[in-house]
Amino acid sequence: MGKLTQTFLRSVTKPGRYGDGDTLIFRVAPGGTKSWVQRINIDGKPHDIGLGPWPLVSMREARDKAFENRRTVYAGGDPLADKRKARVPTFRAAAAATFAANKGRWKHWSTAAHWTAGMTKHAYPKIGSMPVDRIGPQDVLRVLSPLWTSKPEIARKLRQRIRAVLRWCEANGYVDRNAAGEVLDGALPTMPRVREHFRALPYAEIQEALETVDAGKAGMSARLCLRFVVLTAVRSGEARFSQWSEIDLERRTWTIPAARMKANAEHRVPLSDAALAVLEDARALDDGSGLVFPSPRRRGKDLSNNTMTKMLRDVGLTATVHGFRSSFRDWCAETGKPREIAEAALAHVVAGVEGAYFRSDLFERRRKLMDQWAAFVTATPAGKVVQLRG
Repeated sequence: MGKLTQTFLRSVTKPGRYGDGDTLIFRVAPGGTKSWVQRINIDGKPHDIGLGPWPLVSMREARDKAFENRRTVYAGGDPLADKRKARVPTFRAAAAATFAANKGRWKHWSTAAHWTAGMTKHAYPKIGSMPVDRIGPQDVLRVLSPLWTSKPEIARKLRQRIRAVLRWCEANGYVDRNAAGEVLDGALPTMPRVREHFRALPYAEIQEALETVDAGKAGMSARLCLRFVVLTAVRSGEARFSQWSEIDLERRTWTIPAARMKANAEHRVPLSDAALAVLEDARALDDGSGLVFPSPRRRGKDLSNNTMTKMLRDVGLTATVHGFRSSFRDWCAETGKPREIAEAALAHVVAGVEGAYFRSDLFERRRKLMDQWAAFVTATPAGKVVQLRG
């Protein structure tokens, strides 16, 4: 027998939740409407199940519904299963929700563009319209198998994105297991892990390498950006996305915001005369976007990393853009520069006890180091004859 009476249901007007016992609750909303709610644990988690408005649903009907739900849970079932099934999204809709949840943490617009393009081209035509709870490992394999050996890098990233979508579905109760997860490992051939690695140039070859690049056919923006990367020892993306607003010419300082740094901490870069000369030349590239090194083909967009890499390959240099940081670090080590200054110049995080006490960014000492590095990079290679213009 419940605690509530018909007289109480008719007379109560104060907003609140009134227990009838055995998980059943009579709810009076602030606007005066009255309804039945059941508060019940399903798989160890509390849930509110709406049983309908009063008096359309009578006290007896509400008690009967609550009893049936309790019996379903006791038997290991889920009284919300039908409701959940009715609102299960398609893969395309779930992917859109996953995209929206993640795009705020992506540092570059191209990540979002590639994410969407890969799904649109390869996944949506085959599983985009399927409810996510109907997607099994075989469906994911239909998407991945044609790419797995012919285009392994695309396939690897595509699997990561499908897996992320289905992980979002798991978290929201739409699927019980991730069909793109470990269950696929036995069905896909092992992807080769060996990749082509390009060496970092020995620091003694850098002057000649930059001259080789300058003599090539690459655009001015890419050539200047590479020289700026070398002179400042920063990562490619930190230079490619650089803004004029980050540069203080008077103080000869470039301040890279934390959002663009690998360690998520703001980094100040001292600018040598050679680096400032690069910036002076880069003024001619101004397209109104605020980018120091804008793309010549995509107005208002930054240079792509592929542009820089292709430029090196086109002139026969078997090195990566990132490898110039290694060249700088080798030069520091072999010319006796203090380790802590070199690490600070590279914006490396110092771990352990040393890092706990290492609070200074050693800016002025780094300025001296970068001036020395610039002098080395811009020096005339030994044995080279310089043609003087009179």
